[in-house]
Amino acid sequence: MSRVHAGTGPGGHRARKRFGQNFLHDEHVIQRIIDALAPAAGETIIEIGPGRGALTRHLVDSGADLQAIELDRDLAGYLQSLYHHNPHFTLHQGDVLKFDFSRLATTPDSLRVIGNLPYNISTPCLFHLLTYRHLIRDMLFMLQREVVDRMAAAPGDKAYGRLSVMLQYHCRIEPLFEVPPGAFSPPPKVTSAIVRLVPLQAPREPALDEALFASVVRHAFSQRRKTLKNGLRDLISTETTLDWPVDPGQRPERLDVRDFVRISNALARQRDTTDITTANDQQAR
Repeated sequence: MSRVHAGTGPGGHRARKRFGQNFLHDEHVIQRIIDALAPAAGETIIEIGPGRGALTRHLVDSGADLQAIELDRDLAGYLQSLYHHNPHFTLHQGDVLKFDFSRLATTPDSLRVIGNLPYNISTPCLFHLLTYRHLIRDMLFMLQREVVDRMAAAPGDKAYGRLSVMLQYHCRIEPLFEVPPGAFSPPPKVTSAIVRLVPLQAPREPALDEALFASVVRHAFSQRRKTLKNGLRDLISTETTLDWPVDPGQRPERLDVRDFVRISNALARQRDTTDITTANDQQAR
């Protein structure tokens, strides 16, 4: 989606399509975003895609320790020229999908993240950030409204899918407000929305094996028109009958997050039982 920007870019910098740049220029929207985050002195705030710095100037003025991650070399150089004397500002020029956020955290729940995620990397970026969720207090993003709808969707909704389940397992999702295309230059072809994500200290119902849970969700929604039994066929041992905690004849879009946890936990127990049985058989020989 967008790199934030007020007015024309540095040296006539124009939005670069390959970076998904649409520059925010609406001061009312900018202030609403800052008010929603409410940055405070002493906090560590990470800004993803600061671009021309429309949010950056407010974040630096708050007294927070601002860590900005910008891919565009020209915009990174421009920001560095503006803020290199400011002790509260640090610039990291590079790809957020490869960034190690643990470098910036001193304690759990110590990071706050804000940014406009480019549409073409929004989902990979969200999943990348989830791997550091124990370090993050909250996240505030501008995304395509369709993506926010998917994040917050409930079972039975058309937008409900893998993104909904995985994010809701790890976070509380709070859609805040919409941003119209006219707030950007150039205006995108879609409406945007602001959303807050607050990582949960612990899942409401924890998975015994989170990697297996993620695999169950991925398999189920990769063939969402199939029943659970057929969609998860590759994950279920043919040697053992699974004690299904839900009706296997249902389709995945009808199940809530806890249902997927219960399925993955049943699979984990089946796997452990099979491993124990196999080990005992080998010892008996």
